[in-house]
Amino acid sequence: MRPGLRLGLGCAQLGNLYQERTDEQARAIVDAAWACGIRDFDTAPHYGLGLSERRLGAALADRPRDGFAVSTKVGRLLVPTGAGGDDAADDPADDLADGFAVPRTHRRVWDFSRDGVRRSIEESLDRLGLDRIDTALLHDPEFDPETALRHGFPALAELRAEGVVGAIGAGSKDALVLTKLVEECTPDTVLVAGRYTLLEQPAARELLPACAEAGVAVLAAGVFNSGLLAEDVPRAGLPYEYGAAPPDLLARAFRIAEVCAEFGTTLPAAAIAFPARHPAVTAIVLGADDAAQVRRNAALLAAPPPDELWPALEERGLL
Repeated sequence: MRPGLRLGLGCAQLGNLYQERTDEQARAIVDAAWACGIRDFDTAPHYGLGLSERRLGAALADRPRDGFAVSTKVGRLLVPTGAGGDDAADDPADDLADGFAVPRTHRRVWDFSRDGVRRSIEESLDRLGLDRIDTALLHDPEFDPETALRHGFPALAELRAEGVVGAIGAGSKDALVLTKLVEECTPDTVLVAGRYTLLEQPAARELLPACAEAGVAVLAAGVFNSGLLAEDVPRAGLPYEYGAAPPDLLARAFRIAEVCAEFGTTLPAAAIAFPARHPAVTAIVLGADDAAQVRRNAALLAAPPPDELWPALEERGLL
Protein backbone atom coordinates (compact mmCIF):
# COMPACT_ATOMS: atom_id res chain seq x y z
CA MET A 1 0.00 0.00 0.00
CA ARG A 2 1.46 3.33 -1.09
CA PRO A 3 2.42 5.60 1.83
CA GLY A 4 -0.23 8.22 2.49
CA LEU A 5 -2.92 6.42 0.50
CA ARG A 6 -6.22 6.13 2.39
CA LEU A 7 -8.97 3.57 2.13
CA GLY A 8 -12.52 4.88 2.34
CA LEU A 9 -15.85 3.12 2.74
CA GLY A 10 -18.39 3.83 0.02
CA CYS A 11 -21.76 3.78 1.72
CA ALA A 12 -24.26 3.16 -1.09
CA GLN A 13 -24.85 -0.32 0.33
CA LEU A 14 -25.99 1.25 3.59
CA GLY A 15 -28.85 2.63 1.51
CA ASN A 16 -29.85 -0.90 0.40
CA LEU A 17 -28.10 -0.82 -2.97
CA TYR A 18 -29.51 -3.73 -5.04
CA GLN A 19 -30.95 -5.52 -1.97
CA GLU A 20 -32.42 -5.01 1.48
CA ARG A 21 -30.14 -4.95 4.51
CA THR A 22 -31.16 -4.66 8.13
CA ASP A 23 -29.96 -1.85 10.36
CA GLU A 24 -27.80 -4.44 12.13
CA GLN A 25 -26.17 -5.57 8.88
CA ALA A 26 -25.50 -1.97 7.88
CA ARG A 27 -23.99 -1.25 11.28
CA ALA A 28 -21.77 -4.33 10.96
CA ILE A 29 -20.34 -2.96 7.69
CA VAL A 30 -19.34 0.31 9.37
CA ASP A 31 -18.01 -1.50 12.46
CA ALA A 32 -15.88 -3.75 10.27
CA ALA A 33 -14.53 -0.73 8.40
CA TRP A 34 -13.61 0.94 11.67
CA ALA A 35 -11.88 -2.21 12.91
CA CYS A 36 -9.85 -2.26 9.67
CA GLY A 37 -8.64 1.28 10.31
CA ILE A 38 -10.95 2.97 7.80
CA ARG A 39 -11.83 6.50 8.88
CA ASP A 40 -13.19 8.00 5.63
CA PHE A 41 -16.85 7.43 4.79
CA ASP A 42 -18.56 8.53 1.57
CA THR A 43 -22.34 8.82 1.35
CA ALA A 44 -25.06 10.84 -0.42
CA PRO A 45 -28.76 11.67 -0.12
CA HIS A 46 -29.26 9.69 -3.34
CA TYR A 47 -28.26 6.44 -1.65
CA GLY A 48 -31.50 4.87 -0.49
CA LEU A 49 -33.36 8.21 -0.35
CA GLY A 50 -31.42 9.30 2.72
CA LEU A 51 -31.19 5.88 4.37
CA SER A 52 -27.42 5.65 3.88
CA GLU A 53 -26.85 8.98 5.62
CA ARG A 54 -29.12 8.06 8.53
CA ARG A 55 -27.48 4.68 9.05
CA LEU A 56 -23.96 6.07 8.72
CA GLY A 57 -24.71 8.81 11.22
CA ALA A 58 -26.12 6.31 13.70
CA ALA A 59 -23.10 4.01 13.31
CA LEU A 60 -20.66 6.87 13.89
CA ALA A 61 -22.57 8.56 16.70
CA ASP A 62 -20.49 6.99 19.46
CA ARG A 63 -17.14 7.54 17.70
CA PRO A 64 -14.89 10.54 18.43
CA ARG A 65 -15.88 13.25 15.93
CA ASP A 66 -12.30 14.26 15.18
CA GLY A 67 -11.44 10.63 14.49
CA PHE A 68 -13.32 10.24 11.18
CA ALA A 69 -14.22 12.15 8.01
CA VAL A 70 -17.56 12.06 6.20
CA SER A 71 -18.17 13.15 2.63
CA THR A 72 -21.63 13.65 1.22
CA LYS A 73 -23.08 15.20 -1.90
CA VAL A 74 -25.41 17.88 -3.22
CA GLY A 75 -27.49 18.21 -6.37
CA ARG A 76 -30.44 15.96 -5.62
CA LEU A 77 -32.98 17.21 -3.11
CA LEU A 78 -35.30 14.67 -1.51
CA VAL A 79 -38.93 15.78 -1.73
CA PRO A 80 -41.71 13.77 -0.03
CA THR A 81 -43.72 11.77 -2.57
CA GLY A 82 -46.88 13.65 -3.42
CA ALA A 83 -45.43 17.06 -2.52
CA GLY A 84 -45.26 19.92 -4.97
CA GLY A 85 -48.21 18.73 -7.02
CA ASP A 86 -46.76 15.27 -7.57
CA ASP A 87 -49.40 12.54 -7.57
CA ALA A 88 -48.39 9.84 -5.10
CA ALA A 89 -50.65 7.34 -6.86
CA ASP A 90 -48.43 7.51 -9.93
CA ASP A 91 -45.25 6.64 -8.02
CA PRO A 92 -43.89 3.09 -7.71
CA ALA A 93 -43.93 1.54 -4.25
CA ASP A 94 -40.16 1.13 -4.12
CA ASP A 95 -36.97 2.75 -5.39
CA LEU A 96 -35.57 -0.27 -7.24
CA ALA A 97 -35.67 1.57 -10.56
CA ASP A 98 -32.87 3.72 -9.12
CA GLY A 99 -31.12 0.70 -7.64
CA PHE A 100 -32.19 0.88 -4.00
CA ALA A 101 -34.44 -1.56 -2.16
CA VAL A 102 -36.30 1.01 -0.07
CA PRO A 103 -39.87 2.33 -0.02
CA ARG A 104 -40.25 5.28 -2.35
CA THR A 105 -41.21 7.78 0.30
CA HIS A 106 -39.42 10.61 -1.53
CA ARG A 107 -38.53 11.62 -5.06
CA ARG A 108 -35.27 13.16 -6.20
CA VAL A 109 -35.31 16.68 -7.61
CA TRP A 110 -32.21 18.04 -9.35
CA ASP A 111 -31.13 21.33 -7.80
CA PHE A 112 -27.61 22.78 -8.08
CA SER A 113 -28.76 26.30 -7.21
CA ARG A 114 -27.30 28.17 -4.25
CA ASP A 115 -30.46 27.67 -2.21
CA GLY A 116 -30.67 24.03 -3.24
CA VAL A 117 -27.08 23.35 -2.21
CA ARG A 118 -27.52 25.01 1.17
CA ARG A 119 -30.77 23.17 1.79
CA SER A 120 -29.18 19.86 0.79
CA ILE A 121 -26.29 20.30 3.23
CA GLU A 122 -28.68 21.31 6.03
CA GLU A 123 -30.79 18.20 5.47
CA SER A 124 -27.71 15.95 5.26
CA LEU A 125 -26.40 17.33 8.54
CA ASP A 126 -29.74 16.47 10.12
CA ARG A 127 -29.78 12.93 8.74
CA LEU A 128 -26.15 12.34 9.71
CA GLY A 129 -26.50 13.93 13.13
CA LEU A 130 -23.35 15.98 12.55
CA ASP A 131 -22.49 19.65 12.98
CA ARG A 132 -20.19 19.78 9.94
CA ILE A 133 -19.40 17.90 6.74
CA ASP A 134 -15.74 17.10 6.10
CA THR A 135 -16.09 16.96 2.30
CA ALA A 136 -19.03 18.16 0.19
CA LEU A 137 -19.25 17.18 -3.46
CA LEU A 138 -21.43 18.18 -6.38
CA HIS A 139 -23.11 14.88 -7.26
CA ASP A 140 -23.16 14.07 -11.00
CA PRO A 141 -22.80 17.69 -12.19
CA GLU A 142 -22.94 16.52 -15.81
CA PHE A 143 -26.75 16.55 -15.54
CA ASP A 144 -26.68 20.36 -15.30
CA PRO A 145 -23.04 21.45 -15.64
CA GLU A 146 -23.71 25.15 -16.16
CA THR A 147 -25.72 25.51 -12.95
CA ALA A 148 -23.48 23.13 -11.02
CA LEU A 149 -20.25 24.96 -11.83
CA ARG A 150 -21.57 28.53 -11.91
CA HIS A 151 -23.89 28.36 -8.90
CA GLY A 152 -23.48 25.07 -7.05
CA PHE A 153 -19.72 25.27 -6.64
CA PRO A 154 -19.72 28.89 -5.37
CA ALA A 155 -22.41 27.86 -2.88
CA LEU A 156 -20.11 25.12 -1.59
CA ALA A 157 -17.28 27.65 -1.39
CA GLU A 158 -19.49 29.87 0.79
CA LEU A 159 -20.24 26.95 3.09
CA ARG A 160 -16.54 26.15 3.25
CA ALA A 161 -15.78 29.75 4.27
CA GLU A 162 -18.47 29.49 6.96
CA GLY A 163 -16.93 26.31 8.36
CA VAL A 164 -20.02 24.21 7.65
CA VAL A 165 -18.08 22.02 5.21
CA GLY A 166 -14.40 21.32 4.80
CA ALA A 167 -13.07 20.26 1.41
CA ILE A 168 -15.27 20.79 -1.66
CA GLY A 169 -15.39 19.37 -5.16
CA ALA A 170 -17.46 16.99 -7.25
CA GLY A 171 -18.13 13.30 -7.69
CA SER A 172 -19.01 11.87 -11.08
CA LYS A 173 -18.58 9.15 -13.69
CA ASP A 174 -17.97 11.90 -16.26
CA ALA A 175 -14.24 12.59 -16.47
CA LEU A 176 -14.75 15.52 -18.84
CA VAL A 177 -17.02 17.50 -16.51
CA LEU A 178 -14.63 16.84 -13.62
CA THR A 179 -11.77 18.14 -15.75
CA LYS A 180 -13.78 21.27 -16.54
CA LEU A 181 -14.36 21.78 -12.81
CA VAL A 182 -10.63 21.47 -12.07
CA GLU A 183 -9.69 23.86 -14.87
CA GLU A 184 -12.34 26.52 -14.21
CA CYS A 185 -12.95 26.36 -10.45
CA THR A 186 -10.85 25.75 -7.34
CA PRO A 187 -11.91 22.35 -5.97
CA ASP A 188 -10.01 20.64 -3.20
CA THR A 189 -10.89 17.18 -4.42
CA VAL A 190 -12.75 15.16 -7.03
CA LEU A 191 -14.24 11.70 -6.77
CA VAL A 192 -14.06 9.85 -10.08
CA ALA A 193 -16.29 6.78 -10.25
CA GLY A 194 -15.56 3.94 -12.64
CA ARG A 195 -13.40 5.98 -15.03
CA TYR A 196 -9.96 5.06 -13.78
CA THR A 197 -10.12 1.32 -13.33
CA LEU A 198 -8.40 -1.83 -14.46
CA LEU A 199 -11.05 -2.11 -17.18
CA GLU A 200 -11.11 1.47 -18.51
CA GLN A 201 -9.02 4.60 -17.96
CA PRO A 202 -10.54 7.67 -19.68
CA ALA A 203 -9.66 9.79 -16.63
CA ALA A 204 -5.97 9.25 -17.40
CA ARG A 205 -6.13 11.39 -20.54
CA GLU A 206 -6.98 14.79 -19.06
CA LEU A 207 -8.48 14.59 -15.58
CA LEU A 208 -5.61 13.06 -13.64
CA PRO A 209 -2.93 15.27 -15.22
CA ALA A 210 -5.08 18.34 -14.53
CA CYS A 211 -5.53 17.29 -10.90
CA ALA A 212 -1.82 16.63 -10.49
CA GLU A 213 -0.96 20.08 -11.89
CA ALA A 214 -3.55 21.87 -9.74
CA GLY A 215 -2.89 19.90 -6.56
CA VAL A 216 -6.43 18.51 -6.47
CA ALA A 217 -6.81 15.27 -4.51
CA VAL A 218 -8.40 12.40 -6.44
CA LEU A 219 -10.66 9.86 -4.77
CA ALA A 220 -10.94 6.74 -6.95
CA ALA A 221 -14.33 5.06 -6.58
CA GLY A 222 -16.19 2.42 -8.55
CA VAL A 223 -12.94 0.51 -9.01
CA PHE A 224 -14.90 -2.76 -9.51
CA ASN A 225 -16.94 -1.12 -12.32
CA SER A 226 -20.17 -1.70 -10.37
CA GLY A 227 -19.26 -5.33 -9.64
CA LEU A 228 -17.79 -6.77 -12.84
CA LEU A 229 -14.29 -6.85 -11.34
CA ALA A 230 -15.35 -7.82 -7.82
CA GLU A 231 -14.97 -11.60 -8.15
CA ASP A 232 -11.92 -13.74 -8.89
CA VAL A 233 -13.62 -15.20 -11.99
CA PRO A 234 -16.01 -12.86 -13.84
CA ARG A 235 -19.34 -14.44 -14.80
CA ALA A 236 -22.44 -13.53 -16.74
CA GLY A 237 -24.91 -11.57 -14.67
CA LEU A 238 -22.38 -9.43 -12.83
CA PRO A 239 -23.28 -5.75 -13.09
CA TYR A 240 -21.56 -3.02 -15.06
CA GLU A 241 -22.82 0.55 -14.84
CA TYR A 242 -25.62 -0.82 -12.64
CA GLY A 243 -26.89 -3.09 -15.43
CA ALA A 244 -25.82 -6.44 -16.87
CA ALA A 245 -22.24 -6.40 -18.16
CA PRO A 246 -22.07 -6.55 -21.98
CA PRO A 247 -20.41 -9.66 -23.45
CA ASP A 248 -17.31 -7.86 -24.79
CA LEU A 249 -16.46 -6.33 -21.41
CA LEU A 250 -17.17 -9.61 -19.65
CA ALA A 251 -14.75 -11.40 -21.99
CA ARG A 252 -12.08 -8.75 -21.43
CA ALA A 253 -12.47 -8.96 -17.66
CA PHE A 254 -12.13 -12.73 -17.91
CA ARG A 255 -8.87 -12.39 -19.87
CA ILE A 256 -7.51 -9.96 -17.29
CA ALA A 257 -8.46 -12.42 -14.53
CA GLU A 258 -6.50 -15.17 -16.32
CA VAL A 259 -3.36 -13.01 -16.39
CA CYS A 260 -3.83 -12.14 -12.72
CA ALA A 261 -3.93 -15.85 -11.88
CA GLU A 262 -0.68 -16.39 -13.78
CA PHE A 263 0.97 -13.88 -11.43
CA GLY A 264 -0.48 -15.36 -8.28
CA THR A 265 -3.06 -12.68 -7.67
CA THR A 266 -6.76 -12.08 -8.29
CA LEU A 267 -8.91 -9.77 -10.35
CA PRO A 268 -10.30 -7.89 -7.30
CA ALA A 269 -6.80 -7.41 -5.90
CA ALA A 270 -5.61 -5.95 -9.20
CA ALA A 271 -8.74 -3.81 -9.51
CA ILE A 272 -8.02 -2.21 -6.13
CA ALA A 273 -4.29 -1.86 -6.70
CA PHE A 274 -4.43 -0.34 -10.19
CA PRO A 275 -5.80 3.14 -9.33
CA ALA A 276 -3.77 3.18 -6.12
CA ARG A 277 -0.59 3.33 -8.22
CA HIS A 278 -1.31 6.79 -9.66
CA PRO A 279 0.34 9.60 -7.64
CA ALA A 280 -2.70 11.90 -8.00
CA VAL A 281 -4.95 9.34 -6.29
CA THR A 282 -5.04 9.97 -2.54
CA ALA A 283 -7.77 7.51 -1.55
CA ILE A 284 -9.57 4.41 -2.81
CA VAL A 285 -13.28 4.37 -1.95
CA LEU A 286 -14.72 0.86 -1.82
CA GLY A 287 -18.26 -0.23 -1.12
CA ALA A 288 -19.03 -3.56 0.52
CA ASP A 289 -22.06 -5.84 0.63
CA ASP A 290 -21.24 -7.06 4.11
CA ALA A 291 -18.66 -6.96 6.89
CA ALA A 292 -16.66 -9.85 5.42
CA GLN A 293 -16.25 -7.98 2.16
CA VAL A 294 -14.92 -4.94 4.01
CA ARG A 295 -12.24 -7.09 5.61
CA ARG A 296 -11.41 -8.76 2.29
CA ASN A 297 -11.01 -5.42 0.51
CA ALA A 298 -8.76 -4.01 3.23
CA ALA A 299 -6.59 -7.13 3.09
CA LEU A 300 -6.31 -6.94 -0.70
CA LEU A 301 -5.21 -3.30 -0.62
CA ALA A 302 -2.58 -4.13 1.97
CA ALA A 303 -1.10 -6.91 -0.21
CA PRO A 304 -0.98 -5.63 -3.81
CA PRO A 305 -0.14 -7.78 -6.84
CA PRO A 306 3.47 -8.13 -7.99
CA ASP A 307 4.81 -5.25 -10.07
CA GLU A 308 5.36 -7.61 -13.01
CA LEU A 309 1.59 -7.88 -13.53
CA TRP A 310 1.17 -4.43 -15.04
CA PRO A 311 3.63 -4.70 -17.97
CA ALA A 312 2.25 -8.14 -18.70
CA LEU A 313 -1.27 -6.71 -19.02
CA GLU A 314 0.04 -3.91 -21.22
CA GLU A 315 1.93 -6.31 -23.49
CA ARG A 316 -1.25 -8.32 -24.06
CA GLY A 317 -3.28 -5.24 -24.88
CA LEU A 318 -5.43 -5.50 -21.75
CA LEU A 319 -4.34 -2.29 -20.04
